[in-house]
Amino acid sequence: MDNKAIKINLKSYDANLIDKSAAKIVEVAKKTGAEIYGPVPLPTKREVFTVLRSVHVNKKSREQFELRTHKRLIGITKTTPETMDKLNRITLPTGVSIKIKL
Repeated sequence: MDNKAIKINLKSYDANLIDKSAAKIVEVAKKTGAEIYGPVPLPTKREVFTVLRSVHVNKKSREQFELRTHKRLIGITKTTPETMDKLNRITLPTGVSIKIKL
């Protein structure tokens, strides 16, 4: 067994989607015999946008929109070559961004 640690960062706008993806990654890693910590929820980035409802008429009438970015961190220790191979082949939904660091 190699003693390499792998950190996986997940980002998504949908909290349910990111939780399902994290569970799928944990399941795949456990099947290969690696040790796992996480998924650790990282702080959610919240962006608020304010837009005028009608241009040139009512300045006081505004609408606000919010965009939340949810993040998770999964750490994998005591990896095998099989672990890395299966993690590279895993298919995640289109709304999830994944970064793998060695």
